[in-house]
Amino acid sequence: MRRFWWLLLPLSALLADLGSKAWILRTLREGESLPVIKGFFYLTLGFNRGAIFGSLTWLPAPARYVLFALAGLAALLYFGRLFVAKETPGWERLALGLILGGALGNGIDRLYRGAVVDFLDFVFGTWHYWTFNLADSFILVGAILYGLRMIVVAKGDHPTPTA
Repeated sequence: MRRFWWLLLPLSALLADLGSKAWILRTLREGESLPVIKGFFYLTLGFNRGAIFGSLTWLPAPARYVLFALAGLAALLYFGRLFVAKETPGWERLALGLILGGALGNGIDRLYRGAVVDFLDFVFGTWHYWTFNLADSFILVGAILYGLRMIVVAKGDHPTPTA
C-alpha cells in the first residue's frame, strides 16, 4: 500500500507540468514573452521539436517521432521498473518519481503536439539560457538526486581505510 502513495509523486509532477503548459498556451502566442523579473526571468512560449537543447531538429519529423518514442518508452520501462520495485529506497524512489513525471509530461507533448512546450526563460547578463519547462526541471532535479544517491551508495560500499 505504501508504494501506491509513491505514485502520487510522478502523477503530481505530470499534472503540474501539463497544467503549466496549458496555462502558458492560453496566455501567450509562440515567441511572445512576458517579463516576470525584467532583465532576468521571462515567460516565453516556444516549441522544441528536437531533443535536449533543440538537438536533432535536422532529422525528418517521422524519424524524430520514432526515435523519441522508442527512447521514451525505453526510459519509462527502465525507470518505471526501478520506481515500483519493492526494494527501492525512498531517496531513489523520490528521484525516479520526479524523472518519470517529467518524462511523461514531455512525452505527452511530443505525442500530442510533435514538440515540447517550453516557456521558462532566463537571461544572465549577456548569456541567454535555453528555454525550458517544469518537466525539464523535474527531470534535472531527479537526475541530480539520483546521482547523489549513487555517490553515497558507492562510498558506502567502499569504506575508506582507517589508520
